[in-house]
Amino acid sequence: MRPGWWCVGGLSVLLWSAAAPAQQPVAPVHDAGAEHGIVLDVAVSPKNGGAPVAGLTQQDFAVLDNKAPQTITSFRAMGGKEAPVAVIVVIDAVNTGYTTIGYERQEIDKFFKANGGKLPYPTQLAIFTDSGTQIQKGFSEDVNAMSAALDQDTISLRAITRSAGFYGAEDRLQLSIRTLEQLAAYGTTLPGRKLLLWMSPGWPILEGPHVEISSKGQQGIFNTIMRISTTLREARMTLYSIDPLGTQDAGSGRIFYYQNFLKGIRKPEQTGFGNLALQVIATQTGGLVLNSSNDVAALMKQAVGDADAYYELSFDPVRGEPDEYHQIEVTVAKPGLVARTRTGYYSGK
Repeated sequence: MRPGWWCVGGLSVLLWSAAAPAQQPVAPVHDAGAEHGIVLDVAVSPKNGGAPVAGLTQQDFAVLDNKAPQTITSFRAMGGKEAPVAVIVVIDAVNTGYTTIGYERQEIDKFFKANGGKLPYPTQLAIFTDSGTQIQKGFSEDVNAMSAALDQDTISLRAITRSAGFYGAEDRLQLSIRTLEQLAAYGTTLPGRKLLLWMSPGWPILEGPHVEISSKGQQGIFNTIMRISTTLREARMTLYSIDPLGTQDAGSGRIFYYQNFLKGIRKPEQTGFGNLALQVIATQTGGLVLNSSNDVAALMKQAVGDADAYYELSFDPVRGEPDEYHQIEVTVAKPGLVARTRTGYYSGK
């Protein structure tokens, strides 16, 4: 391992085995917003797209929990340097071709250097390979330091490749989910909001006529979905899926297939591997699925731009049965505007 990096993960466990133990939780740093129950980071934009909208007040928002209106217990308009925001950029060498990673690294470096020598928010690199995940020690806003960190890392060729067939795809999915859980747990140790930019065409979606999942397997997937959802929410981590293939994927049905699995899962019988897709989890955290453009640096800028103006609001969770799914909806009273935030949560035990 090179100096300045530390390893947060090794090879996988069967995440969807019902007998697999949950990860030990990491004790979080106290966050002022955590005492208010369910904390939401809400981005507001015009319906036809555009920059985040600033200047709204608490009276402009309404929150629904399973269709029932909720009282907003705290509210803050956030944005820019006043916002406690950190950015983690994940280079996914497990699900991305080696030549694509070379182009991706150039685009990441272009993103680093696009702001006059200083990054907009403290940023950290994570390199995800099949032998583990290395995270750069500490966050930095210094462009030269980040470019040097990007240059010093050499990503080895993967032992698991796209040509390894179904079982290779299953291994890649397990590794990907495991790494996301580790990064989410790491996020709970950091204060404020985290933007997780995952640079990848996506993880394998193991769905089809020849894929059968036992009831035990479905329970395991359901447990994994709940665990990921809860840890990402408690970490205040918003996930962004950024596809470095750009126009190579444009028009491909593959880039839209994830949309079949966006609905929140309420019981194990509804689960499938598609519910663990990178793009699905990103959407459910209130993040974005960004693809079909070769300007990867611009896609990264769009993702980070969510922190330029957003709203932190909270409400008390509705009491329910253990592991009950609650759909969240946030609406904006002003016409022509839409709110984007996480789409649900699971009640605790």
